[in-house]
Amino acid sequence: MSLTLTRPDLLEQHNFIAGEWCDSIAARRYDVADPATGTVFASVPDSTAEDARRATVAAHDAFESWRTMPARDRARILKRWHALILAHAEDLARIISREQGKPLAEGRGEVAYGASYVEWFAEEAVRTYGDMIPEQVRGRKLMVVKEAVGVVAAITPWNFPLAMIARKIAPALAAGCTVVAKPAEDTPLTALALVKLAQEAGVPPGVLNIVTSSREQVADVVGAWLVDSRVRKLTFTGSTAVGKYLARESATTLKRLSLELGGNAPFIVFDDADLDAAVNGLMAAKFRNGGQTCVSPNRIYVQDAVYDRFAEKLVARVAALRVGPATREESQIGPMINARAVDKIDSHVRDAVAHGARALVGGARVRNEIADGPNYYAPTVLADATPEMELAHEETFGPVAPLFRFRDEDEVVRLANDTPFGLATYFYTRDIARAWRVGERLQSGLVGVNEGVLASEAAPFGGVKESGYGREGSRHGLDDYMQTKYLCQGGAA
Repeated sequence: MSLTLTRPDLLEQHNFIAGEWCDSIAARRYDVADPATGTVFASVPDSTAEDARRATVAAHDAFESWRTMPARDRARILKRWHALILAHAEDLARIISREQGKPLAEGRGEVAYGASYVEWFAEEAVRTYGDMIPEQVRGRKLMVVKEAVGVVAAITPWNFPLAMIARKIAPALAAGCTVVAKPAEDTPLTALALVKLAQEAGVPPGVLNIVTSSREQVADVVGAWLVDSRVRKLTFTGSTAVGKYLARESATTLKRLSLELGGNAPFIVFDDADLDAAVNGLMAAKFRNGGQTCVSPNRIYVQDAVYDRFAEKLVARVAALRVGPATREESQIGPMINARAVDKIDSHVRDAVAHGARALVGGARVRNEIADGPNYYAPTVLADATPEMELAHEETFGPVAPLFRFRDEDEVVRLANDTPFGLATYFYTRDIARAWRVGERLQSGLVGVNEGVLASEAAPFGGVKESGYGREGSRHGLDDYMQTKYLCQGGAA
């Protein structure tokens, strides 16, 4: 894929520490490859624990001046950043699609989505209100104020390389925190471009720092932040296993944590649902980014009476999806991120078929004159899925839609909740009473009722159970980067 940018300098390939673009101390680098072809097209620093500590020192030194800057001034910087993101949206979308593989239309959508968080928190920066508590004793004034937590370490995933880091950095900066960040190993370039634009917007040196590292070095980089008492908060999006590790290891310094972890999202279609609307919702929720989203439906429960009709409608839509690289504007499903991802998808499908599932469409790897690369998998619909299959318990993280049958409401609510995860749930019904009843019974942080697209900068995003804790977006998202202080002043009468 030929990567043509209006601003080639946005393809930054260095760490950013204390306002300077720099190599790692060890002077090692690792390659970044295009998932569509496997072709290496860039390299970035393979940072070490020492690089992470340098970034922490820079953030710590910058914290006092940033947190005491008037909120309106911080907001103005964030608004300039937002404007620069939109002004360079096409270049950012091309970088996203090149290193992550998603179709260019989705890359453009991600830029707009990520920018919305920057704008939202620029506006929220001036609304960190406290409280005056009614006088309990004459002459004693009781006040509550909110303050920035301190240095924040942000660790982000590869599936949304711009949106995920934007919705962590923006509230942190708005609250008055400084940031050290590490993007995913597979997709560092988008984050580096985003930080370059933040620098141009006027974010002061040391306030925002970013280091890149390979899988071999990531434990050292993140480990340095876990044990450093100057890092007061850690925010992470990724797997539940890694989230549990971070929670354990950060306990030595009692860091604040925001963890947006794995999911196993059910999608429920009741027999009174609008089937066309349900299919539309499932297509949007399941096949966006090739199924590589944490809120992607993993278990699709369809009531007996409408199972066959729903499957027929879904298969027609899935069969029409166009698989190909981001270089083709018509592509709707791009390559998976790497060979490991494709192997897992294929393993889940083969296990399901071995246990009685039927592939109504897809069910195999794809390689042809258009999808000419090693990491493509065909959009797939599986009928006759059962709880015994691996895909019923593990995130497939790919374009595979398994259909499960259910009889009644009580059964499907029990099945939907029968998982240690609780990030997102979807259900379709035209019964208003059922909508309230089922919505209250489902154990998840996000519930879509007759809707397949849930995320919004104005709404709180996060899970329950082993899908983590903390919320991103909305006014609640700012609270995760602030702490509450109580002031009691005597002699005020």
